[in-house]
Amino acid sequence: MHNAPAISLLQLSHHYGERQALDRVSFDVPTGKIFGLLGPNGGGKTTLFRVLATLLPVQSGTVRLLSLDLATRPAAVRSRIGVTFQSPSLDRKLTVTENLKIQGHLYGLRGSDLGRQVTSLLSRLGLTDRADDRVESLSGGLARRVEIAKGLLHAPRVLLLDEPSTGLDPGARLDLWRCLTQLCDEAGVTVLVTTHLMEEGQRCDALAILDHGHLVALGTPADLQHSIGGDCLSIAALDPDSLACDIAARFDLPARVVGGQIRIETQRGHEFIGRLVETFGPRITSVSLGRPTLEDVFVQRTGHRFWNEPQTGV
Repeated sequence: MHNAPAISLLQLSHHYGERQALDRVSFDVPTGKIFGLLGPNGGGKTTLFRVLATLLPVQSGTVRLLSLDLATRPAAVRSRIGVTFQSPSLDRKLTVTENLKIQGHLYGLRGSDLGRQVTSLLSRLGLTDRADDRVESLSGGLARRVEIAKGLLHAPRVLLLDEPSTGLDPGARLDLWRCLTQLCDEAGVTVLVTTHLMEEGQRCDALAILDHGHLVALGTPADLQHSIGGDCLSIAALDPDSLACDIAARFDLPARVVGGQIRIETQRGHEFIGRLVETFGPRITSVSLGRPTLEDVFVQRTGHRFWNEPQTGV
């Protein structure tokens, strides 16, 4: 079972009344890696996170976590996973150590065993010198590390984190990701992270990109970007719909309007710009050229921009 995936989803669906939040989602999460659930608000990642955390039932399909069937053995799954939610769960008036010991008691840990585990986690997460500080005195980044320590107290093999960098400044966010990478490399923990931030998706070993409850892309960030091929051009125009049709007809290239701009994927984009401007210059307001990004992957797979979504978590 060593090579078995840490998490395996097969045709997972979930609905709230008539609204479909997840539609036949299937993928595997490799053991000992950082796996990202990337998607806009309303994409389905929060619902999927809640199912994996055993907060929502498996309505349809199969979920296996550490080879355990989530639908039939949720209690066994809970004892083997750590969960860090987006909302803070620390008692701000207690010290770091007090918070961790209370959490340990909930898992039946006591005495010297609990003390050793707390000491070990404080060291691993760089919190030893803050052990006796009240949580209210900590920065957002340090408090988030204490949250992660809480999730790791019972030595789970899988750590689930929902938008872990919410509210963190860029430096604290970078520090958090170093910590997660270290957990995978040194402790062999599998980390699953939900995020709506493209730069965080870029840091994952592998990604599942969700949109409207559908899995629209799966793979490593590099492989997903390479799947586009060539360069990505964004063209602003006074009449983008008309110009897109004419560009497609003239150059035999797919040109579509996304978010009011024309998007084209082509090899040697810097050379194509010259031909484009020579042919349609008066109708073009501006042109930008870039290498494919994860947002370009999202646009290619869905036909719309990442942030054109309703701002409600699903």
